[in-house]
Amino acid sequence: MNWQTVSTNIIEGSAIMEQNNMDLSRAMENRNKIIIRTSVIGIIANIFLAGFKAVVGVMANSIAVILDAVNNLSDAMSSVITIIGTKLAGKRPDKKHPLGYGRIEYLSAMIVAAIVLYAGITSLVESIKKMIHPEKADYSVISLIVIASAVAVKLILGSFVKKTGEKVNSGSLIASGSDALFDAILSASVLLSAVIYLIWGVGLEPYVGVIISLFIIRSGIEMLTDTLDEILGRRADREQVEQLKKTICEEENVSGAYDLILHSYGPEKTIGSVHVEIPDTLTANEIDMLERRISQRVFAKHGVIMAGIGIYSINTESDEINAMRSEITRVIMEHEGVLQLHGFYADLEHKTVTFDVIIDYALKDRESLYEHISEDVRRLYPDYEFHINLDIDI
Repeated sequence: MNWQTVSTNIIEGSAIMEQNNMDLSRAMENRNKIIIRTSVIGIIANIFLAGFKAVVGVMANSIAVILDAVNNLSDAMSSVITIIGTKLAGKRPDKKHPLGYGRIEYLSAMIVAAIVLYAGITSLVESIKKMIHPEKADYSVISLIVIASAVAVKLILGSFVKKTGEKVNSGSLIASGSDALFDAILSASVLLSAVIYLIWGVGLEPYVGVIISLFIIRSGIEMLTDTLDEILGRRADREQVEQLKKTICEEENVSGAYDLILHSYGPEKTIGSVHVEIPDTLTANEIDMLERRISQRVFAKHGVIMAGIGIYSINTESDEINAMRSEITRVIMEHEGVLQLHGFYADLEHKTVTFDVIIDYALKDRESLYEHISEDVRRLYPDYEFHINLDIDI
């Protein structure tokens, strides 16, 4: 091995990683600025809308319009929480939190969801009260113009905020944008109820208020469950996983990538670990260089930090082991519910075989199938000791 070449590769790799870290830091700063700027626009728009709607609602004695104004006010409060969460999430890593504060964005999203949920429940209670004790509404042309203008503003604001959120991968902005689009539909229903009242004299405001409340409650629940999924650790996006594995397998000597686990420490900070299959003929130095190249390649292409790369050694110099592997794979994969077998390694001298098997979570009794598989392979090769790991389907 040319140690001068190895040293040069290490230095060049470190320089690439340092440059990528600087680029990621600048991208995060730019992302935070975009989120804050968009949230400020949302706050200003929602405060103006809430003020106009509140005046119209009081003048027209319409519970539906008043609740619509309250909803706008809760949207403004949500944007304030988003700004605070983004600021706190952007704090630099320290000794206490070496991976940074990015997950604070998930907590801020939960607070936003709680605010939306509370606003919906409060609106529902007030609407039911108005249904029990109805009051006569009194709409004017000006009030209808204000409500119609609010619908247009909410459509524009919602589209802008949601597209921006998707662009910078901000769950809070996406939720706020979606909520604003819902608000536009609900405001349109308020406008429709006002028109119906003016034409036919039928007062639908409390009933429209109930519909608005239910939409708000549903939105709050969806936001809450989405955020809880992020905190608990949801399954990684299948396309992202496949792309990462493809990038890893582009390295020479890597014949497979398995057990890829991604941990999110904020919307733009992902740390991963993976097992790779490589020939059993590689030296420790060659494996070390391979792991470094994989880390650099994955970070440069996907922005994912590979914190751990485990090794599955593949037998390459024994026809007997290759035949054993093919036979065991055939028998195991015949079982319904078996998704994959990997990490196969046999030691002829010590008569041991090790591999991982993945069984579909859809099966009610995965452990029973695991025991059945174990019995099958032991019957095939009774002289061998088997170490079979029931792996996780990730």
